[in-house]
Amino acid sequence: MTDPAVIAHRGYAGIEPENTVAAAVAAADHKGTAMIEIDVQPAACGTPVVFHDERLEGTRDGRPVTDASGFVRETSLETLESLSVLGTDESIPTLSALLEAVPETVGINVELKNPGTTELRVGESLPEDDRERRREVWQPFVAHVLEDCETFDGELLFSSFCEGALAALRDAADYAAAPLVWDDLEAGVEIARRYDCEAIHPPRNAIAGTALASEPYYGLSTSEPEIDVVEVAHEEGRAVNVWTVDSWLQFDELAAASVDGIVADYPGLEARTGAGLAR
Repeated sequence: MTDPAVIAHRGYAGIEPENTVAAAVAAADHKGTAMIEIDVQPAACGTPVVFHDERLEGTRDGRPVTDASGFVRETSLETLESLSVLGTDESIPTLSALLEAVPETVGINVELKNPGTTELRVGESLPEDDRERRREVWQPFVAHVLEDCETFDGELLFSSFCEGALAALRDAADYAAAPLVWDDLEAGVEIARRYDCEAIHPPRNAIAGTALASEPYYGLSTSEPEIDVVEVAHEEGRAVNVWTVDSWLQFDELAAASVDGIVADYPGLEARTGAGLAR
């Protein structure tokens, strides 16, 4: 049984308006929070903003994420900053505004979501001929993100489902990095090795030997994982941070599997880990 670091998913999206300044500040106030996970992509002018979906008209449990429609990357910064997130008084923040509001005692996991394009190549280990091209696609946005992060002295970890984003990051800076795994663990491990990543971020049903491994999740495979990603990563000196849990039972199962960090929608899920449970 390990004591995994708690990573607040979009600022604990289960109890706060996700990816907002208010969510990040509230997440930082929770005693158990080690890191806050946020998503970044560009506004029409290229400024990094903190928002998950590619479009503005998505929903969460039937509620509109914003009171607008259209692609984030085609929307002006002025408009984005005026929108209401999930019907609250919170708006879509710039990355710089969110970082300025968060105390540097908590880390930030910056997920590089989209550089402003429709072709993302999600979850792929790219052939050599494609890597430079995808790196170039991401470079302008990554450079802008890194510029906004310069004044933040807390811990920073950059992650992405896109190899091109990690390639651009490694060219520009020496921050900690992690591939986000979708449905191909082998590809995730390969990317982590290629860029000497400090961590790897698999989904919660990709951890071998757990009950969660056979659980339906985002349409991902319910077969027992062919790779023990925890064992492989730890042998190579990498951390394993798993996404995303919403119950203490899931948290406990993953802690028992010796993962290093758990991305959670709610605070306090770690409080019952191992409590009265025989293993």
